[in-house]
Amino acid sequence: MKKNLAILGSTGSIGTQTLQVVRNHPDLFGIAVLTAQGNCDLLIAQAKEFNPNAVVIGNEKCYPKVVEALKNYPVKIFTGLNSIAQIVEMDEIDLVVSALVGYAGLKPTLNAIDAGKNVALANKETLVIAGDLVMAEARRKNVMLLPVDSEHSAIFQCLKGERTESVEKIYLTASGGPFLGKTRDQLIGITKDAALHHPNWKMGHKITIDSASMMNKGLEVIEARWLFNLRPEQIDVIIHPQSVIHSLVQFIDGSMKAQLGQPDMKLPILYALTYPQRITSDMPRFSFADYPYLSFKAPDTAVFRNLALAYEALRQGGNMPCVLNAANETAVGAFLCDRIGFLGIPEVIEHCMSTVSFIRNPTYDDYVGSHRETLEHAGEFIVNLKKY
Repeated sequence: MKKNLAILGSTGSIGTQTLQVVRNHPDLFGIAVLTAQGNCDLLIAQAKEFNPNAVVIGNEKCYPKVVEALKNYPVKIFTGLNSIAQIVEMDEIDLVVSALVGYAGLKPTLNAIDAGKNVALANKETLVIAGDLVMAEARRKNVMLLPVDSEHSAIFQCLKGERTESVEKIYLTASGGPFLGKTRDQLIGITKDAALHHPNWKMGHKITIDSASMMNKGLEVIEARWLFNLRPEQIDVIIHPQSVIHSLVQFIDGSMKAQLGQPDMKLPILYALTYPQRITSDMPRFSFADYPYLSFKAPDTAVFRNLALAYEALRQGGNMPCVLNAANETAVGAFLCDRIGFLGIPEVIEHCMSTVSFIRNPTYDDYVGSHRETLEHAGEFIVNLKKY
């Protein structure tokens, strides 16, 4: 039987690559739901190709255009952010692919878990913001969270057949992004075009900037803490520019496991969609001849302060990772709009972490309030922040 997917964020980088996997395996997957925020043209094209049961366009201004374009197709059409959160409860959905960007992924993912749906999780911010709450709900509903990030997929695969207590440490690999080896002075005046030029991966704008600033790796550290039930000191980051080793696990006897492969997001996507099976694919094979050497180095947290800030937020706990995430989303948006410089991103985050109200044991409503409060603090700080 086909596995019916709901792809939240189907027009983004992960969403479009997930649909490419579906194209390659039409006998295994069907599309129950597609959602997008504002890219209605691509959503319409996807709906015509994959014939889902329903589509949701988040931007209500786009709704009439989608309705008109799909009037001759047997597709239910909804609009609004609440509809994106509610659509995951449909009975015919077997697996929810959470590929939304940022805070927007939290409520739909929680709703999917509450509805008893397994989730292929590409929205790392869900666990960054409210990892304790999300994992507790997943355990309560006996729902699997299947990692889609290449690093977490690698750890997930390395841990197959291993006991949790046998893990001494994990290493999340990082390419280093486009500014690997740069000094702080060399990052002054960096343009968004330069920051968006990732050497190894094709991703959306927000995650590409996060990669350039090392915040993406910081968010992955927090995500890994919750996915694999680890302490902060059990999670290390290592720079690996070739992006061939996707991550490693070190065990208490000193042995290590690593997962290797081409730097292609369709590989971890396919694994998440087919788990617990592995299936044959025609994706390009890795060749050691193409990589005569693999290199590693420690990250420079003095230059790329975001990684250090993420560890600090994780150590503080409570709502602090939520504050970190909201401040980063705001700062990255401001950088992409040329309102602040690249080096202003960690300044915004550090300011918010020192000024937003700390809550030791937050509820869901507390996370919502902390997100909102952080957006206000970040916005006010950005207005007066020197651009450089």
